[in-house]
Amino acid sequence: MPMPSKRRSVLVHSSVETYTPPDTSSASEDEGSLRRPGRLTSTPLQSHPSVEPWLDRVVQGSSTSSSASSTSSHPGGRPAAAPSAATTPGAAAATALAGLTAHAHIGVPVNSRVSSKIQQLLNTLKRPKRPPLKEFFVDDFEELLEVQQPDPNQPKPEGSQMAVLQGEPLAVGAPWPPSLLAALQRWGSTQPRAPCLTALDTTGKAVCTLTYGKLWSRSLKLAYTLLNKLTSKNEPLLKPGDRVALVFPNSDPVMFMVAFYGCLLAELVPVPIEVPLTRKDAGSQQVGFLLGSCGVTLALTTDACQKGLPKAQTGEVATFKGWPPLSWLVIDGKHLAKPPKDWHPLAQDTGAGTAYIEYKTSKEGSTVGVTVSHASLLAQCRALTQACGYSEAETLTNVLDFKRDAGLWHGVLTSVLNRMHVVSIPYALMKVNPLSWIQKVCSYKARAALVKSRDMHWSLLAQRGQRDVSLSSLRMLIVADGANPWSISSCDAFLNVFQSRGLRPEVICPCASSPEALTVAIRRPPDLGGPPPRKAILSMNGLSYGVIRVDTEEKLSVLTVQDVGQVMPGASVCVVKVDGAPYLCKTDEIGEICVSSSATGTAYYGLLGITKNVFETVPVTAGGAPVSDRPFTRTGLLGFVGPDNLVFVVGKLDGLMVVGVRRHNADDVVATALAVEPMKFVYRGRIAVFSVTVLHDDRIVLVAEQRPDASEEDSFQWMSRVLQAIDSIHQVGVYCLALVPANTLPKAPLGGIHISETKQRFLEGTLHPCNVLMCPHTCVTNLPKPRQKQPEVGPASMIVGNLVAGKRIAQASGRELAHLEDSDQARKFLFLADVLQWRAHTTPDHPLFLLLNAKGTVTSTATCVQLHKRAERVAAALTEKGRLNVGDHVALVYPPGVDLIAAFYGCLYCGCVPVTVRPPHPQNLGTTLPTVKMIVEVSKSACVLTTQAVTRLLRSKEAAAAVDIRTWPTILDTDDIPKRKVASIFRPPSPDVLAYLDFSVSTTGILAGVKMSHAATSALCRSIKLQCELYPSRQIAICLDPYCGLGFALWCLCSVYSGHQSVLVPPLELESNVSLWLSAVSQYRARVTFCSYSVMEMCTRGLGTQTGVLRMKGVNLSCVRTCMVVAEERPRITLTQSFSKLFKDLGLPARAVSTTFGCRVNVAICLQGTAGPDPTTVYVDMRALRHDRVRLVERGSPHSLPLMESGKILPGVKVIIAHTETKGPLGDSHLGEIWVSSPHNATGYYTVYGEEALHADHFSARLSFGDTQTVWARTGYLGFLRRTELTDASGGRHDALYVVGSLDETLELRGMRYHPIDIETSVIRAHRNIAECAVFTWTNLLVVVVELDGLEQEALDLVALVTNVVLEEHYLVVGVVVIVDPGVIPINSRGEKQRMHLRDGFLADQLDPIYVAYNMR
Repeated sequence: MPMPSKRRSVLVHSSVETYTPPDTSSASEDEGSLRRPGRLTSTPLQSHPSVEPWLDRVVQGSSTSSSASSTSSHPGGRPAAAPSAATTPGAAAATALAGLTAHAHIGVPVNSRVSSKIQQLLNTLKRPKRPPLKEFFVDDFEELLEVQQPDPNQPKPEGSQMAVLQGEPLAVGAPWPPSLLAALQRWGSTQPRAPCLTALDTTGKAVCTLTYGKLWSRSLKLAYTLLNKLTSKNEPLLKPGDRVALVFPNSDPVMFMVAFYGCLLAELVPVPIEVPLTRKDAGSQQVGFLLGSCGVTLALTTDACQKGLPKAQTGEVATFKGWPPLSWLVIDGKHLAKPPKDWHPLAQDTGAGTAYIEYKTSKEGSTVGVTVSHASLLAQCRALTQACGYSEAETLTNVLDFKRDAGLWHGVLTSVLNRMHVVSIPYALMKVNPLSWIQKVCSYKARAALVKSRDMHWSLLAQRGQRDVSLSSLRMLIVADGANPWSISSCDAFLNVFQSRGLRPEVICPCASSPEALTVAIRRPPDLGGPPPRKAILSMNGLSYGVIRVDTEEKLSVLTVQDVGQVMPGASVCVVKVDGAPYLCKTDEIGEICVSSSATGTAYYGLLGITKNVFETVPVTAGGAPVSDRPFTRTGLLGFVGPDNLVFVVGKLDGLMVVGVRRHNADDVVATALAVEPMKFVYRGRIAVFSVTVLHDDRIVLVAEQRPDASEEDSFQWMSRVLQAIDSIHQVGVYCLALVPANTLPKAPLGGIHISETKQRFLEGTLHPCNVLMCPHTCVTNLPKPRQKQPEVGPASMIVGNLVAGKRIAQASGRELAHLEDSDQARKFLFLADVLQWRAHTTPDHPLFLLLNAKGTVTSTATCVQLHKRAERVAAALTEKGRLNVGDHVALVYPPGVDLIAAFYGCLYCGCVPVTVRPPHPQNLGTTLPTVKMIVEVSKSACVLTTQAVTRLLRSKEAAAAVDIRTWPTILDTDDIPKRKVASIFRPPSPDVLAYLDFSVSTTGILAGVKMSHAATSALCRSIKLQCELYPSRQIAICLDPYCGLGFALWCLCSVYSGHQSVLVPPLELESNVSLWLSAVSQYRARVTFCSYSVMEMCTRGLGTQTGVLRMKGVNLSCVRTCMVVAEERPRITLTQSFSKLFKDLGLPARAVSTTFGCRVNVAICLQGTAGPDPTTVYVDMRALRHDRVRLVERGSPHSLPLMESGKILPGVKVIIAHTETKGPLGDSHLGEIWVSSPHNATGYYTVYGEEALHADHFSARLSFGDTQTVWARTGYLGFLRRTELTDASGGRHDALYVVGSLDETLELRGMRYHPIDIETSVIRAHRNIAECAVFTWTNLLVVVVELDGLEQEALDLVALVTNVVLEEHYLVVGVVVIVDPGVIPINSRGEKQRMHLRDGFLADQLDPIYVAYNMR
């Protein structure tokens, strides 16, 4: 049924006669709302053959109007109630005229006088306004997609509103240095020999220990150099506050520390970033964007690091993609200048000025810079000192990245405030020796250690056999990622093993931090006043609804989290709702943790909008009152406050995936996947989980690196177990599970997985997985409901409904033949054999045919008399050698050329019935010869006429392997038949006698032969002659296969009938010379030319870059009036437009290219010709088409599909649009089957191989209502007629016919009708490596076959992209994706895909696919 609609006006409806809307309006859903203001006519009624204009939509929604025309198509609204007839002045008029209109259609003369009152009323009616463009772009998916209903049993928060949690105050009386730089100066002067930082190499040896004295003096040197020595002139290169990039490897903390403090001393802002190893590092471009937006022009680095950077040819450091131009300064000692004794830095490092900028990569992959002020920096160091109880000269072992996050705050900043000694352990050493940090804690008697749970996990695996380590010196083991779901198991397992080695349970201190809020919370040992640690066992189901429900540990579907300690000193914390305004959460509700403190970041550099949102949030109570006068900073952490005021974190906002109404955390899903035998299968536990939006909802994607030794069997076993685990624990389906080879996922700086880059690669199709499992059937639960077909409205109601709606019946015809030409000539030209004899007699030397070879040279010609004589010879051979009788069928198996034409007329001369058959392909006998044999047998041919070469082929050994060669009928070779005259030329007793049989294999694989009588043959030639204005003086160029349909008629029949000269270009020759056809058109100055889509595609692809060369060779296409593509399908707009645009440079007129339309029952229904308006294009809503409705929309609106008119209807041809089931006539712009009535309709099927019963009524259909007398032929194609504003050749309004597609090919899925080409067009757009695509159905599953034009390892990238695009654009779940090599999809000579052949090949397992993905149900 039609969708609810917004209606602009109930009364006003304009006539299709007086006004044709723009390409966007008036459709089967009768969109009065889409009409533009137009002129109202005041002409008396007699100027209009029908009275539709006067009828109003008073009967809105009445049962008589058709279901398709009762409502307009605008989403969202409801039809306005129709005012009662009594109260509406317009209603009276309409009612009064209803009777008249009904008669007007049946043909009763209409009273031409209309009362002046009615006329006046009509003139005063205002036309509805056309809606503003945005209305066309409302994506009405809410109406279409299933909205997931909330579960009535879902848990809801029941607690009271939480209170803001205050941390302990910052100690005021402590003897803090006034600033970090003051502390550095103090320690550098008073304790110059105290160790500050020890750096280790990959063997674990200490390579360098930086003392406080050295740090101070080197930082001073660097500050002096930066401010005074960078340019030869006296002006400084850098001003205080300028940003400087710090590019240091993870193995060189010493130089980094010097650079960082040197910048602070020089009042410059350090921006630490990762070392770019290649020009295409993961996320490198976004880092470049950050540097550019920060205005960075200088990068500091070390000598060794600079040597390792990629270089340009000049020897300079290469410019990385997306990076601003940088100067590189090496800061090793020898490059720095010593400051004079009296020089002192100006550094005032307190206050709101920016101290440094830390980069942060968001979920989408964009990189932002978090600015930290001097005041925040100092406050953070003091808060950490107080929370961790740091004291002077303590030793800290740091495994983390010292450039950012906790590694920077503890290991570079807070350590200097307290004159601590930091032992920095590089990532490279951890990879070689995961125990190294424990050994260093032991040998340096470190009091504190800073690690991640990953470091604890790897050291557990490596500790066996290590007896001599002791962790008794540790008072704090800070776990920086304590907020991760798997950190608790690492902590517990670590304690289990190392408790016997001196590790005390209270030493383990998980903490939570975020780039925006810095340290959020940290657990403290009891001696620092910390409460005992806690853990919470939470229901996964509750968490997915954002609610805390305590559960028991025995269950699988629980999440166990540990606390991350107390709020930082001097900070306040609250938890606010994730979506919408920052309302405080209830105590049993999960939300985003917010922190208010002097120790948080201050802004995202240069991004004011999101800064306000994140750094200046004002949480409010349920009543809307602010909880504090100070702003809070959002941390991006999800959690709650538990007992003892301990903070619990259950996930990150960046890892949140909202599927339906439930929320899932990426880290939890990773933890579940890791629990499925990770060590056996997943390489180093590397798993990435993220969500992609498909069909307006998040879909979960899991990508894992598999171990190099894993077999295919292992892969699928592991994948299916992971799917089950995630389904049972999280109750959510995984949309796609992909496995990639070990070490191929993009890496983050410290070896983790770069999630946003992985997601980007997945969406771009550059991930290159080696195994993929898609489960769209289980995940995608918001598809629209399958269409329920309503009982059809009867044909009578349909007509009445159209009348009431003021719509004409969709019927159109070409020009009348009687008016166009002398009927004597038509009678004289009734038999083509007579015409040829007449031409041979009157204009014997007039050239009819020129055949070109690949070089463009003429290989054979035929004048009228030559053709006549050759035909006589063939006729003589057939009667004498072949001993054939009148009416026998003869198969003509010839390559394209004049021989074929001569053989055809030879058959007519002796009364035989010719059947043209494409010769078998010598290189492909196995598949082409059986088709030849089948046509010969099915057509009951008594003889085969052919050339010597083909005769040899038909009798060869290779042929014997493909078919039974003993059963061929008589084979006559016409290459050297004697010059004999036929005794008498046969003249058929009646024009209705069979002239020839036209055999063709349809795209659905049905071999159908149609009968063409002599009358139909001459009528066809006559129509084409009139439409294209063909005379003996004309030359036309034909690049078509001459075996069936219009291609055969143009090649063999039309020149003889009209006398014009045909330049014949066999399409096969284009394979060796692609410019042959266009050169011929130019050389012979052809005004009219015909080609097929495959020829057009060859030219577009093969000559795309050669238009300049062709112009040099003198190819000029300005002579072309019309270039027609002969087709039996919907016009391929993209291809014809590309062709026009490409060859515009060679003079091809923009309006020249058009298409023709024919089918089995009538080979030429439409053909543009030389007169008449240009083909029009309309845009229809693809979703309405699926419901067998036409809804016209604006160009570019969502789901719009362009349809081009298929040329003009030929003279003598009548077309009507009939309902596919009721067989009643339909209204203008309604979708139905195209029926045709014309003197050149075929007279019936000779045979339909395979499905005889289905086609019984194709040639003798009658309408079930209305004009039930006319006999029509059913084309089997869906389309619609639309009256346009244009004027046709006869001066009337032009009716455009739009072909939508073949009924036989449509796919019935989910109750809707899909055209394969629409799905294929979407799929081809999905990835650049998809060369071609074809779709078909198999046991209710949609199968998509794609040809991969790329490397085999890229094949599996296509599976997800194909599934996504078909879901997004067509609301269909792909069942099977088959990836094959280029050229596997069979295409016939007309350039049409043979989808049924492909389906048979798939079912018989003959495609040799690269990969077949069965999307799991």
